[in-house]
Amino acid sequence: MDRRFKEISTNIERYGIVKTAEDIAQRLLNRVVFFKILKCVKIDKVDPEFIQADEGYPGLFLPEATLREFSNDPEYEMPAAFLDDALAKKDGCYGFLNGSDLASYGWYSNKPTETNWPGLWIHFDERYIYMYKGFTHRHHRGKRLHAVGMTRALDAYLARGSKGILSYVEWNNFASLKSCYRMGYSDFGKIYVLRLFNHYFVHADAGCQPYGFRVSTSALPSARNIGITSQVA
Repeated sequence: MDRRFKEISTNIERYGIVKTAEDIAQRLLNRVVFFKILKCVKIDKVDPEFIQADEGYPGLFLPEATLREFSNDPEYEMPAAFLDDALAKKDGCYGFLNGSDLASYGWYSNKPTETNWPGLWIHFDERYIYMYKGFTHRHHRGKRLHAVGMTRALDAYLARGSKGILSYVEWNNFASLKSCYRMGYSDFGKIYVLRLFNHYFVHADAGCQPYGFRVSTSALPSARNIGITSQVA
C-alpha cells in the first residue's frame, strides 16, 4: 500500500493531479472490464541528437542466430514462440549488444501484428513501419538506447522507402509518452477498445484513417471492425 501511495505522489508531482486522477480511474475501471485508450503516434524525421549511442554499445539489425541465442534466456523476454512468429513475418529487430549482453532491442514490421493483448491485432498502411516490443535490460537503462535504436531504425527504413514509423502508447503511460515526444513523435489519433463479456467494441477516431491504423480481432488485412462489435472466441 505504501508503495502505491508513493507512486501516486510521484505521478502528481510529475504529471499533475488531473492526469493522476484520470489514471487511477482508468485502473479501477480495468478491474471490472477491459478498457484501453491507445494514443497513436508517428515519427517521420530523424533527430540527429538520438543517433549516437554510448561507447561499447554497437547497434545493428540482429541476425536470426543471435536472436535465437538470446531467446533461450527468459531475462530477455523473447521466447521462442514469439521469435518464430516475428521471423515468419520477416519483422526486423534493431538492438544493442554490450559484451555478452543484449542491452536493448525493438521490433519493426510492415504487416499486421498482434498487440500485447492476445487476439487483438494492429493493422496499418504498409507504406509505414510499425514499432513494437521495445525492451531495455535493467542493467543498461538510462543510456537512451531505446530512443537511439528507434531513431537508427527510422533512418534505415526511410532509406528503404518507408514513410515513417507508427506505434501506440496507452494514454496513461506518461513516462513512455514523454520519451516518445522528446524523440520527435507526434500524436495522430486515438483508438478505444472495450471488452464486455465475449465481445470487443473497437473505435478508431478520424485521425487514424489516413494511416489505416486500427485494431481488429483478425490478422487478415481485409478484416475491418472499427466501431462495431467483434465476437471473441
